[in-house]
Amino acid sequence: MSKLFVSEHPMIQSKMAMLRNKETGSKEFREIIGEVAMLLCYEATRDLPLTDIEVETPVAMAQCRTIDTKLAIVPILRAGIGMTDGLLNLMPNAKIGHIGLYRDPETLNPVEYYCKLPCDVEERTVFLTDPMLATGGTAEAAIGFLKDRGVKNIIMLCILAAPDGVKRIQEAHPDVDIYAAAYDGKLNDHGYIVPGLGDAGDRIFGTK
Repeated sequence: MSKLFVSEHPMIQSKMAMLRNKETGSKEFREIIGEVAMLLCYEATRDLPLTDIEVETPVAMAQCRTIDTKLAIVPILRAGIGMTDGLLNLMPNAKIGHIGLYRDPETLNPVEYYCKLPCDVEERTVFLTDPMLATGGTAEAAIGFLKDRGVKNIIMLCILAAPDGVKRIQEAHPDVDIYAAAYDGKLNDHGYIVPGLGDAGDRIFGTK
């Protein structure tokens, strides 16, 4: 079973209060989303493999360690884009892909309408980003699309998670760990996380 990590860090919790506040404007909301994503990324990269290297300092040779895996960031369009810059602050050499999904009005199944990934994505540890893990349908499908393209190491990063989405990912993709800034207890009749923070995409891009 995949693990769920929910941050209790005071910096993240304080920033979550600002994200939840309906008075927080789009500019500040975007900035805080990036900051929370960066702090989550710090936690999510804790177990990345390391290799020993030798570095020459101005004084002498030093034995150091460096990350020993290629990295990629793949936001789910469109809201996942809001988390990208925060991750790049910690992983500036990571490649970036994008996955776009919409829900078929008849079958209600997620349908891929756009997918652009690094050519060697199957060799990389992929950080899949989406601010809201609500029902989990979109995230489940995106993970499936990545696996279909040969990706073996996937980590899910979200700002808010709800029980339905977490359960769905853990059952469908038990090898994918989930990192969240907060965990809310339920969804409303429209599939929104409660108390949540509203529509993350609309608040990031100022479209509502």
